[in-house]
Amino acid sequence: MPEGGHFTYKCIFINHSMHEAERGIFMSGKGLIGEFKEFISRGNVMDMAVGVIIGGAFGTIVSSLVEDVITPLIGMIGGSQDFSSLKLGPVMIGNFINAVVDFLIIALVLFAVIKAFNKAKDLTTKKEAEAAPTTKVCPFCKSEIPVDATRCPHCTSELK
Repeated sequence: MPEGGHFTYKCIFINHSMHEAERGIFMSGKGLIGEFKEFISRGNVMDMAVGVIIGGAFGTIVSSLVEDVITPLIGMIGGSQDFSSLKLGPVMIGNFINAVVDFLIIALVLFAVIKAFNKAKDLTTKKEAEAAPTTKVCPFCKSEIPVDATRCPHCTSELK
């Protein structure tokens, strides 16, 4: 909105009725919209959004695997392919069993993917050599001083 428009008037009105801590939310230097744009344009937010979308698609694949492959295999052993109608007395436990199987498969696949990712990351990461120390201890006053110091700045002792 243009400077001095309706939005600015509302912010000023809200500003007068709020405590000091709350005023910073509406009257900060970048403004609420500017801060939101900065937040949303960060790389990790975009990565998270892609992860959520891929996760949703992955959930659909796993659900299909459970419903179309695993449930029929279990049904061949147990005699029933439709667990949703399974009852334990008056309690319907079939949908719960389907959800538990879904969860276990998703957890197993995620475990395998993360384990493979960590292994690949370890293979590509080079072991960095330890950096040479930049400080040493003064033999007289036991203060920490730079390695190349010829005199201790604390006790003024001459170092070899």
